[in-house]
Amino acid sequence: MARSETASLTLRATPAKRTRKDLVAQQRTWGWIFVSPWIIGFVIFTAAPIVASLYFTFTNFNLGDPDKISFIGLENWARLFQDPDNLQAMSVTIRFALLAIPFGILLPVAMASLLHSKNIRARRLWTTLFYMPYVVPAVSSAFVWRAFLNGDSGWLNRILRLIGIANPPNYLQNPNWIFPAFIMVGVWGVGNAMLVTLASMQGVPTELYESAQVDGANGWVQFRRITLPMISPVIFYNLVLSVIGLMQYFTIPYVMTSAGAGNPGDPNKAALFMNLYLYKTGFEYFNMGYAATQAWIIFLIGLAATALLFATAPLWVYYASGE
Repeated sequence: MARSETASLTLRATPAKRTRKDLVAQQRTWGWIFVSPWIIGFVIFTAAPIVASLYFTFTNFNLGDPDKISFIGLENWARLFQDPDNLQAMSVTIRFALLAIPFGILLPVAMASLLHSKNIRARRLWTTLFYMPYVVPAVSSAFVWRAFLNGDSGWLNRILRLIGIANPPNYLQNPNWIFPAFIMVGVWGVGNAMLVTLASMQGVPTELYESAQVDGANGWVQFRRITLPMISPVIFYNLVLSVIGLMQYFTIPYVMTSAGAGNPGDPNKAALFMNLYLYKTGFEYFNMGYAATQAWIIFLIGLAATALLFATAPLWVYYASGE
């Protein structure tokens, strides 16, 4: 009698178990169906072009004569370190990064600290005004700044002449002033980094400041010992985005140095960034094989810089939930 009851319970449980398995399998199938458009788009529009560009680095593919494509091995890679224009582009990009990154990190922290102060009035208004330039399209802002920094008719030089500076610099045609011009444009658009930093500051527990005040710590000590460590993950986030953004720096120098008969990267190739030279190689000289190689070296440099940042992050980035 006991065996028959056990057998009947087993028979009753088996269909339910099968139903659960069928339901899980059905959910998994529908999950793949729903995600398949993204997978197909990723393979066609991202993965396949990446693989194709890597293949082109080993060829002499030229848009002017696409039928004569042939395998040339590592010639394009060797050319990277023999081409004076490419070495100039790498030098320009690195030197500009060393100047622009400190501004892109320190200025948002300073602006956020100012807006986080209890003494500031109309905080929301100032936050909105600081953030607004970030939402302006890059091309539109580049045209505005190109007009503003024009050596002859720009408003900046008009103001300088009014206050007694007779010969102000021609920012976009002077190799010594082209970097400060780009930095001014970059400073104008730090609103997003400022907003993220401000949100991080507002998330610092007030108990930490109250304890520091009881111990007699002044404002600078509180900022250095409490605020900076607590917002260090956001600073690290902004730093990584800045490095990646500089590896993609193209729109501002292209628009601001291509007016009239001038070529992108002028004056005297002082603004010939790596992406600008990549554009010239691929779409002016039609040498797609060498352009693909330039794209890959930009990717590898950005990857190495980002990996270095992540390797050094444990030394200075503090996570409250970490050990």
